Amino acid sequence: MSAIDFRQTFSGLPRLVMFDLDGTLVDSVPDLTAAIDAMLKEMRSPPAGEAKVRLWVGNGAGVLVRRALANIDGIDETQVEAALHQAALRRFLSHYRRISGRYSTLYAGVQSALIRLQQAGVAIAVVTNKPAEFVPHLLDDLELEPYVSAWLGGDSLAQKKPHPAPLESLLQRFGVKPAAALMVGDSRSDMLAGKAAKVATLGVSYGYNHGNPIEDESPTWVTGNLDNFFAVIL
Repeated sequence: MSAIDFRQTFSGLPRLVMFDLDGTLVDSVPDLTAAIDAMLKEMRSPPAGEAKVRLWVGNGAGVLVRRALANIDGIDETQVEAALHQAALRRFLSHYRRISGRYSTLYAGVQSALIRLQQAGVAIAVVTNKPAEFVPHLLDDLELEPYVSAWLGGDSLAQKKPHPAPLESLLQRFGVKPAAALMVGDSRSDMLAGKAAKVATLGVSYGYNHGNPIEDESPTWVTGNLDNFFAVIL
């Protein structure tokens, strides 16, 4: 990646950068693990542990819980009974409301990268599959709120990533064409959503992505540190 390549892609700089949250800006797995393990304890099941939860996250709370339940009996997640899933999801959300933000931390380079973008006049948005109720206080707790002009949660619209609708909604809100926007994320769903919305994509190599290299998803660019990336092109 070179500054010339980046600026040629956008005829200057992007007008809007859309960030995933968990696994991209924030390492939230410690919180999610604590909530999943508390749910499993109430169900008299052994804890999942952080290593497994890191492989399960990225598609929203409902899928996370379904994967945890499937792991108990060693079945495919599609075989989890609907009633059991809904009951477990309520338990998980109750615990996550209590725990969310307690152990989460920003990844290295995140805050300085957001400062660079803001100072360059680039609009910043967050588009996550995390339930919307958990987004505002997490942004506030980790001091991200001053940089973020808009955000969408996984249930803010009828569709969530990898569907392009959340990204298209933000493009419309900011009055930005796809060619002037960038999607930044750590997972397959982020890259698929970006490509479906016809925006360039930046994959971060340190995130979750179910244990697979982000390079497998063919992003436009890849970085291991957001500040290092934006320091070159801004």
